[in-house]
Amino acid sequence: MNPKISAYKIIRHNFNTAVKHLGYDEETALLLQTPFREMQVNFPVRLDNGKLKVFTGYRVQHNGARGPFKGGIRFSPIVDLDEVRALAEAMSWKTAIVNVPFGGGKGGVNCDPRQLSQRELQSIARTYASRINQILGAYRDIPAPDMGTNAQVMTWIMDEYSKRNGYTPAVITGKPVELGGSKGREQATGRGVMILTKALAKDYQTDVRDLKVIVQGFGNVGSNAAKLLAQEGAIIVGLSDVEGAIYNDKGLNLNAVLEHVKKTRTVVGFPDAEQVSGEAILEKPCDVLVPAAIEGVLTEENAPRVKAKFIVEGANLPTTPEADAIFEKNGVHLVPDVLANAGGVTVSYFEWVQNLQQLSWDEDEINQRLEKQLLTAYRDITAVMKERNVSMRIAAYILGISRVHRAEELRGV
Repeated sequence: MNPKISAYKIIRHNFNTAVKHLGYDEETALLLQTPFREMQVNFPVRLDNGKLKVFTGYRVQHNGARGPFKGGIRFSPIVDLDEVRALAEAMSWKTAIVNVPFGGGKGGVNCDPRQLSQRELQSIARTYASRINQILGAYRDIPAPDMGTNAQVMTWIMDEYSKRNGYTPAVITGKPVELGGSKGREQATGRGVMILTKALAKDYQTDVRDLKVIVQGFGNVGSNAAKLLAQEGAIIVGLSDVEGAIYNDKGLNLNAVLEHVKKTRTVVGFPDAEQVSGEAILEKPCDVLVPAAIEGVLTEENAPRVKAKFIVEGANLPTTPEADAIFEKNGVHLVPDVLANAGGVTVSYFEWVQNLQQLSWDEDEINQRLEKQLLTAYRDITAVMKERNVSMRIAAYILGISRVHRAEELRGV
């Protein structure tokens, strides 16, 4: 399935279903789904081989009724306007669900960071930042890392913005701690996955130490989710990345896997495991499946063969509406992306607050605040589930959309 088409299709279906339950009219739905602003920029970068290449970047600001726009910047060869538009909208609902005072935004550059040198990456990040500089700001639009970007990329963007506007650490989150980043930010999304996996297990009277877990996507989110779940006693039985996947029903030695990845840059080839494809890992036996890579990986085609009892979505929009219906019919309990991966934006909010107040909280305080915020959202969503007899995904969308709608009403729109 083409993930770019999938992302927009998924967000439209989830939005329309929730709006139907809320009883909003067509004009209200149109207002809420229409982005405030969409920017496309084209910029030249001189590559290491001496050739000039023009890259295309995007920044979509979806809804700012509840506060400044907030959302990651991804560097990926599949980035286009439709994908960024869908992800920006998802951020509007996500920030409202976890009740942080932000709107939804997203950005991206169509490039493959794995094929670029550090110098080329820096040039792309800085030139992109210079092109979108006028729509960024600590009270306007605050980017963060996403797929293919990291704390170093955020630093380059912050520095480029600060050259024009004075030192402004609060303009971006996910920075290194030495430059105003928050302790706990790097692990935040993975930690959120762990917190919500434990909450779901508790609701279904299951001990987390009895859970066998597969994590699809061993990047920042997936690797931290795996590490933190393992620390809680869960058994990690499967891992995958862009090269392929590994599986061992008895459990993988995560420290040994991390050493292997450090040397080879992939989980593939890890000796004490069955080597399987990235698609096949989704269908291997487990209790918890954590899709933590790209959109649209759980589909009508593979959903009937998924053996997990629980799905906790570390990635954005990984499940198509058709797969959702199959999981619901098969009794699979699912924590949707707009809650499950909201740890990142929640700690980004903490980073922003610390920057504005020129404070630094310790990591224990960050983690306690994160857990409290996510579990409050989890309880709010489960209350909507029971009240309206809907899935957790639709309950989450109902909650997020209704909060954004209320903000629009109060502003007099």
